[in-house]
Amino acid sequence: MPNAPSLYCVEIRTSRWHECLSWYRDRLGMQVAVRIEEDGYALLTDGTQRIALLSRPATDDASTRITLAFEVDDFDQALRQSDAGEDTAVPSDPDSEGIRHATISDPDGNRIKLFAWPEREAK
Repeated sequence: MPNAPSLYCVEIRTSRWHECLSWYRDRLGMQVAVRIEEDGYALLTDGTQRIALLSRPATDDASTRITLAFEVDDFDQALRQSDAGEDTAVPSDPDSEGIRHATISDPDGNRIKLFAWPEREAK
Protein backbone atom coordinates (compact mmCIF):
# COMPACT_ATOMS: atom_id res chain seq x y z
CA MET A 1 0.00 0.00 0.00
CA PRO A 2 1.57 3.30 -1.04
CA ASN A 3 2.30 5.67 1.83
CA ALA A 4 1.39 3.07 4.44
CA PRO A 5 2.42 4.24 7.90
CA SER A 6 5.44 2.69 9.54
CA LEU A 7 5.45 2.06 13.29
CA TYR A 8 8.30 4.13 14.70
CA CYS A 9 8.14 3.13 18.37
CA VAL A 10 5.96 2.04 21.25
CA GLU A 11 5.60 4.72 23.94
CA ILE A 12 5.36 3.71 27.58
CA ARG A 13 4.30 6.32 30.13
CA THR A 14 5.73 5.68 33.57
CA SER A 15 6.14 7.31 36.97
CA ARG A 16 9.17 5.01 37.47
CA TRP A 17 11.22 6.36 34.57
CA HIS A 18 14.73 5.70 35.93
CA GLU A 19 13.81 2.19 37.06
CA CYS A 20 12.20 1.32 33.72
CA LEU A 21 15.10 2.80 31.78
CA SER A 22 17.57 0.67 33.75
CA TRP A 23 15.40 -2.43 33.37
CA TYR A 24 15.00 -2.23 29.60
CA ARG A 25 18.70 -1.39 29.20
CA ASP A 26 20.23 -3.79 31.72
CA ARG A 27 17.72 -6.66 31.79
CA LEU A 28 16.65 -6.77 28.15
CA GLY A 29 19.88 -5.44 26.69
CA MET A 30 18.34 -2.58 24.73
CA GLN A 31 20.58 0.34 23.78
CA VAL A 32 19.79 3.91 24.79
CA ALA A 33 19.61 5.93 21.56
CA VAL A 34 18.32 9.17 23.13
CA ARG A 35 18.16 10.18 26.80
CA ILE A 36 16.89 13.59 27.88
CA GLU A 37 16.78 13.62 31.69
CA GLU A 38 15.14 17.04 32.07
CA ASP A 39 12.27 15.98 29.78
CA GLY A 40 11.99 12.47 31.21
CA TYR A 41 12.40 10.98 27.77
CA ALA A 42 14.40 7.98 26.61
CA LEU A 43 14.39 6.15 23.32
CA LEU A 44 15.71 2.60 23.46
CA THR A 45 16.43 0.31 20.54
CA ASP A 46 17.49 -3.24 19.81
CA GLY A 47 18.79 -2.15 16.43
CA THR A 48 15.50 -2.40 14.55
CA GLN A 49 12.70 -1.80 17.08
CA ARG A 50 12.26 1.13 19.46
CA ILE A 51 10.59 1.82 22.80
CA ALA A 52 10.17 5.35 24.14
CA LEU A 53 9.89 5.86 27.90
CA LEU A 54 8.02 9.00 28.96
CA SER A 55 8.19 10.17 32.56
CA ARG A 56 4.77 11.13 33.89
CA PRO A 57 3.84 11.97 37.51
CA ALA A 58 0.87 9.60 37.49
CA THR A 59 -0.03 6.82 35.12
CA ASP A 60 -2.81 4.32 34.82
CA ASP A 61 -2.35 0.69 35.76
CA ALA A 62 -0.52 -1.52 33.29
CA SER A 63 -2.74 -2.73 30.47
CA THR A 64 -3.57 -6.40 30.23
CA ARG A 65 -4.52 -5.86 26.60
CA ILE A 66 -0.96 -5.39 25.33
CA THR A 67 2.12 -7.59 25.56
CA LEU A 68 5.51 -6.61 24.19
CA ALA A 69 7.06 -9.73 22.67
CA PHE A 70 10.82 -9.98 22.30
CA GLU A 71 12.49 -12.66 20.21
CA VAL A 72 15.72 -13.87 21.83
CA ASP A 73 18.53 -16.08 20.55
CA ASP A 74 19.27 -17.79 23.87
CA PHE A 75 16.04 -18.25 25.82
CA ASP A 76 17.62 -19.48 29.08
CA GLN A 77 20.17 -16.67 29.15
CA ALA A 78 17.55 -14.02 28.36
CA LEU A 79 15.31 -15.31 31.14
CA ARG A 80 18.18 -15.25 33.64
CA GLN A 81 19.28 -11.79 32.50
CA SER A 82 15.73 -10.44 32.84
CA ASP A 83 15.85 -11.42 36.53
CA ALA A 84 12.33 -12.79 36.25
CA GLY A 85 10.63 -13.41 39.55
CA GLU A 86 8.65 -16.37 40.84
CA ASP A 87 5.50 -15.31 39.01
CA THR A 88 7.12 -16.00 35.66
CA ALA A 89 5.27 -18.61 33.64
CA VAL A 90 7.93 -20.82 32.07
CA PRO A 91 6.67 -23.87 30.19
CA SER A 92 8.45 -27.06 31.18
CA ASP A 93 8.60 -28.07 27.52
CA PRO A 94 8.48 -26.09 24.29
CA ASP A 95 5.00 -25.68 22.82
CA SER A 96 3.77 -27.86 19.95
CA GLU A 97 5.77 -25.77 17.45
CA GLY A 98 8.95 -25.99 19.53
CA ILE A 99 8.77 -22.36 20.64
CA ARG A 100 9.98 -21.62 24.17
CA HIS A 101 8.42 -18.62 25.88
CA ALA A 102 7.86 -16.91 29.20
CA THR A 103 5.77 -13.92 30.20
CA ILE A 104 7.39 -11.57 32.70
CA SER A 105 6.74 -7.98 33.81
CA ASP A 106 8.69 -4.76 33.58
CA PRO A 107 8.91 -2.55 36.72
CA ASP A 108 5.51 -0.99 35.93
CA GLY A 109 3.81 -4.36 35.52
CA ASN A 110 3.60 -4.27 31.72
CA ARG A 111 3.61 -7.76 30.24
CA ILE A 112 6.76 -8.75 28.41
CA LYS A 113 7.01 -12.01 26.50
CA LEU A 114 10.41 -13.54 25.82
CA PHE A 115 10.42 -16.25 23.18
CA ALA A 116 12.82 -18.28 21.08
CA TRP A 117 12.12 -20.24 17.93
CA PRO A 118 13.21 -23.86 17.93
CA GLU A 119 16.80 -24.41 16.91
CA ARG A 120 17.10 -25.15 13.23
CA GLU A 121 18.97 -28.24 12.23
CA ALA A 122 22.15 -27.57 10.31
CA LYS A 123 21.77 -28.49 6.65
